[in-house]
Amino acid sequence: MPIIINDPVHGFIEIEDGIISELIKHPFFFRLNRIKQLGPSDYVFPGGRHTRFEHSIGAYHLACQAIETLKQKGTDISREDADGVKIAMLLHDIGHGPFSHVLEESLVHGLSHENITTLLMKRLNETFHGELTTAIEIFRNKHHRHFLSELIHSQLDLDRMDYLCRDSFYTGVREGNIGAARIIKMLDTKDNQLVVNQKGIYTIENYLMARRLMYWQVYLHKTVVAAKETLTMAIRRARELVHEGRHIFATPALAYFLNNHVDKEFLTQHPEWTEHFINLDDNDLECALKQWRYCDDTVLSTLARNYIHRNLYKVVILKQSPDGQTLNEMRQRMASMMHISEQEASYFVRHKEVHQVLYSSDDDHILVRFKDNSIKDISEISELLGSEMVDKVCRRNFLFIQREYHSAFSEY
Repeated sequence: MPIIINDPVHGFIEIEDGIISELIKHPFFFRLNRIKQLGPSDYVFPGGRHTRFEHSIGAYHLACQAIETLKQKGTDISREDADGVKIAMLLHDIGHGPFSHVLEESLVHGLSHENITTLLMKRLNETFHGELTTAIEIFRNKHHRHFLSELIHSQLDLDRMDYLCRDSFYTGVREGNIGAARIIKMLDTKDNQLVVNQKGIYTIENYLMARRLMYWQVYLHKTVVAAKETLTMAIRRARELVHEGRHIFATPALAYFLNNHVDKEFLTQHPEWTEHFINLDDNDLECALKQWRYCDDTVLSTLARNYIHRNLYKVVILKQSPDGQTLNEMRQRMASMMHISEQEASYFVRHKEVHQVLYSSDDDHILVRFKDNSIKDISEISELLGSEMVDKVCRRNFLFIQREYHSAFSEY
């Protein structure tokens, strides 16, 4: 019997019996129930506490719809390829660690969550006797039918369609709401590429603008960025203390990643990493942060209290990146006020540049097919995407300052 899930975004979702339902029950996937989709964004948007689990189920649902749409329009897709897309979409986020992207910035080195996802999918492929081989090829863009991989990774992939709808729904930021169902109905293929029918141009323009607005209003909201930076710095300080030989409270799973320099080479030599990884989730960090508040290290205890009690960095948005000398002078001043070293003060005076691109010509293009069967890049025909907007990088420079000392830096 298939599993029926009542999803608040897409309605009733039917989970196919067989390998799909078995994967959903597997610990590698089910741990996503314990990882928030938006990390610490609920500090700004209290409703945004949904998980990677429900997002992955939603993305799988959209994959099922996309496959049916393409088949109805005459694209020949075998059962094996269809299952490969569905499995790849279902599992595309299993490599995420605690608070989503924080793992990549603090606990592993030179590894993206996509890298970890691929390694975990290979482990699952062994467990399921090779049934994930096609899914792995599609996920890694190694499949000969390129449009299948575009459904997973592209500027118009199903991952983005679900997270825009879902994040908009839970945060209450309505500007992110897109017509995912209509976009999928407009999809087709030509010359092994994913294309959008001409009458879907305005829907795609709305999708691109919605994504842009969601990045600046939600994902890169200054307080969200401050919360993420506070969390990342606390983990970095804990790692520093551990490598100095200090005893720092941590669950066994978290301690494994704090104690070891986890990179690609390490993972190939230590197969036990998988067990520690699937036991690592948001709960490990939240538990540790509560204990770190009482650590005798001023830096770690301050950062942990800042995060737990929402005493986040004061954020100043600068017109341009500050030079190294300015940052050093600020850190010297902070060190004097907090009675800590200048190196330790670097945790309380920080700079970070973030950027976002509306449409990139370096990625898979969004192609529009006209009634005469000609194909054009959407940037060539869209009034929204003028030449000045394609590849235009919009940057923001964030200056983070320990909140209670911000008045001493009134010039910023």
